[in-house]
Amino acid sequence: MAFAGYAAVFDVVDRAGDVVRRGAFADARMVPLLWQHRGGAVGSLSVVAEDERGLRVEGVVADLELARLVRSGAVAGLSVGYRALRVRQGSRRELLSVALVEVSLVAVPMQALARVEVVP
Repeated sequence: MAFAGYAAVFDVVDRAGDVVRRGAFADARMVPLLWQHRGGAVGSLSVVAEDERGLRVEGVVADLELARLVRSGAVAGLSVGYRALRVRQGSRRELLSVALVEVSLVAVPMQALARVEVVP
């Protein structure tokens, strides 16, 4: 099942108080697609790229049960696993550059706007 959405949205405070800034994922490469940041891959990504809004991803969910949940809207969250390379600490931790490790489908995203938006 194909899907598209945003794994991170720029300039939005997440539930941990972090803010991802434009350019943080400038060097992002293809990474595994996981479920809840755990286990083996549940599909694959074909697009991992920054645009004006955030980190846009497109891919395919291969796990049939998870695909059913995404298609029905029961699972619509996306999240990123990363290592912070450059941060600016002020009233919020601003992520300026990160090494993307994985993208996950999640039940509850850290960032409310990190969502699956298109299920063709």
